Amino acid sequence: MITIKSAREIEGMAESGAILAGMHKAVADIIRPGVSSWEIEKVGREYIESHGAIPAELGFEGYKYATCVSINDEVAHAVPRKGLDLKAGDIVAVDTVVDYHGYFSDSCWTYAVGEISEKKQKLMDITKQALYLGIDAAQVGNRIGDIGYAIQHFTEDEHGYGDVRELIGHGIQPTMHESPNVPHYGEPGHGLRLKAGMTITIEPMITTGTWKIKAKQVPNDDWEYYVTADGSDCAQYEHTIVITDDGPKILTSQDPVADAKYLLK
Repeated sequence: MITIKSAREIEGMAESGAILAGMHKAVADIIRPGVSSWEIEKVGREYIESHGAIPAELGFEGYKYATCVSINDEVAHAVPRKGLDLKAGDIVAVDTVVDYHGYFSDSCWTYAVGEISEKKQKLMDITKQALYLGIDAAQVGNRIGDIGYAIQHFTEDEHGYGDVRELIGHGIQPTMHESPNVPHYGEPGHGLRLKAGMTITIEPMITTGTWKIKAKQVPNDDWEYYVTADGSDCAQYEHTIVITDDGPKILTSQDPVADAKYLLK
């Protein structure tokens, strides 16, 4: 169900988003060669819980962790793993959801591990730009397809990257996943019309190769996650936003200076 959020709900989601943004900063401080993906999980969970919030992914549909930690060709839903150490040249995406007194926020960020190649840096830069192009398209009166088209045209048509189709953004609040679906591909002028008070996530997953993905099973576990079908690298950036009459506003900003025009007044 699509709901129009009240000012109180938006304020609560912004408080939740501030905790999530703080978690990303805490995680960024420890990411370096030799750190395990499990340490990312530990730091992320401790930060969320120490700020009076709940890591909402923990226990969701059988998931056992507070964060998803995806490395290089891993696209999404990869689990943090003890003994899996980050290496110089890796890129790692950290995704989580925060529940703060019933208010949800969702954000993913991709980080460089030590010195990375120009190819990987460009992938990260283009994916982050694609996120903001999608956000800019989330205007009152526009349609869902306008968001997807902005991302797909930039990543695939202009830069020749793969724009993952099977995993998409979504509405958020009063639960983690709500309507509408928010694909990162589409046709301008098509789909649901956007209204003030809608809260959604935009979370492009962009690859250096094919847009196709495949499932992979965690060893000694029944959990499946996704990797690129051709082994190419993948980056992801995600914000939770609210659509307002004054334009889209980011509720999970990590950089108030860079995101100044997207912040709630």
